[in-house]
Amino acid sequence: MTITPPPKTERKTSLSEKVVSSLRSEIEGGNLLPGTKLPTEPALTKQFGVSRAVLREAIAVLKANGLLESRQGAGVFVLSPAPAENDGTVFDVNATQMSDVLEILELRMAVEIEAAGLACSRSSAAQQAKIYEAVRDMERQVQSGKQAAQADYEFHRAIADATNNRRYVTFMDYLGDKTIPRLQSQPHQRPIAIEQQLAHTDRILAEHHRIYEAIALRDADGARIAMRDHILKSQARYQSLLRNR
Repeated sequence: MTITPPPKTERKTSLSEKVVSSLRSEIEGGNLLPGTKLPTEPALTKQFGVSRAVLREAIAVLKANGLLESRQGAGVFVLSPAPAENDGTVFDVNATQMSDVLEILELRMAVEIEAAGLACSRSSAAQQAKIYEAVRDMERQVQSGKQAAQADYEFHRAIADATNNRRYVTFMDYLGDKTIPRLQSQPHQRPIAIEQQLAHTDRILAEHHRIYEAIALRDADGARIAMRDHILKSQARYQSLLRNR
């Protein structure tokens, strides 16, 4: 029996994406030089034939990607494009680009949900203790007013180790500091600072506690749900910051 594949449908490019693409090309092509002030909002909406809401969404994306910045009372100005730094792999990440951060979170979801489930059935007492200690270390660092990004990474790596499948650990090691965007100190990393200023740390800690507790109870379904919930909420936090820039 021949199975007919479903017809392919092309994803339509949104108006804001078209504006982003056009302005990005102008900036990266050198037609809009660093320090150049963008035309006024009415002029740009007329130029691109879009609404103010669409234009503002596009500007927010370019700000998040480090190509534009607002100067209070002066307008929106062009920044120098960050030099491309990549090693030709799927793990190329520019921490100043919101799209890269969100894509890494999506990739992590595909791997870490199942890792949490496997850790429930395969982890030793020592491995569970290591996961717990990473959560406690996060708490101690937060209470001391420090960034808990390294402890956050160690938590997720400890879960990978608890699968007793070395491929999961290799994945986490290869991703390295790209696993937790807060680990990377980049010049335009405002989303991370804002996230901390909005006191999201308590919620983030609670999410990690739920993951650990499910693993400790060897509740595979609960661990998968908790990990999925944590990464989805991380995506939502960054997307919210992008909209509010």
